[in-house]
Amino acid sequence: MHVEEKMTVEKWPASPEKQTLEAKNKFLGFWFFLGGETVLFASLFATYLALKDSVPRSDMYLAKDLFEIPLVFVMTMILLTSSLTSVYAMYHMKNFDFKKMQIWLGITVVLGLCFLGLEIYEFNHYVHEFGHTFTSSAFGSAFYTLVGFHGAHVAFGLLWITTLMIRNSKRGLNLYNAPKFYVASLYWHFIDVVWVFIFTVVYLMGMVG
Repeated sequence: MHVEEKMTVEKWPASPEKQTLEAKNKFLGFWFFLGGETVLFASLFATYLALKDSVPRSDMYLAKDLFEIPLVFVMTMILLTSSLTSVYAMYHMKNFDFKKMQIWLGITVVLGLCFLGLEIYEFNHYVHEFGHTFTSSAFGSAFYTLVGFHGAHVAFGLLWITTLMIRNSKRGLNLYNAPKFYVASLYWHFIDVVWVFIFTVVYLMGMVG
C-alpha cells in the first residue's frame, strides 16, 4: 500500500526511508542486487588483471604508455564530489526540504554528466591517438569492458536520479518516494566506490607496471 499522505515537518520521521514495509523490502532487494553487481565487477577486475599485459606485438601500447593520470585524477575528483553532493541531498531529504534536495541532486547529475563527458573524451583520445580499441588486443578488450561497464552504470544512475526528480517534482516528499531517492543515492555511492578501485587497480597500478 502506497503511503502518499501529505506530510508536514512536524510529522516527518527521522528516518523516512525506512518507515514502511515496502521501503524495507526495497532495501532488502537492493542489497541483493548490489551483491550480484559486486561479484560481476570482481570478475571484470580479475579478467583485466589477467589480460592487462596481453598485446599481440611488443611495439603495441601498454597501460603505462596510454594513461594520463592528471585527466583521470580530475575525473575521480568530480565523481567523488558528486557522491558528497548526493549526501547533502539526502541530508535535506531527512530534514523534509524537498527543494534543497532537488537542487543537490541536480548538482549530482551535472557532475555525473561531466564525468561521462571526460570518459568519452578519454576513450576517443586512446582510439585516435594510439589506435587502442576494443579489438586491438586482449588488454584493450579487458580495459574497455571494465571501464566502459562502469560508465554504463554511471549513465544508468543519472537516468535513475533524473527520472525520480522529474516524476516527483510536483508531488514533493512523502513516505512512498523517500526510500526511492535514498536507494538511488546508495547506488550512486556504490558507483563511486567501484571507480576508486578502477582508479587504483587500472590507472595507478598500470602506471607502475
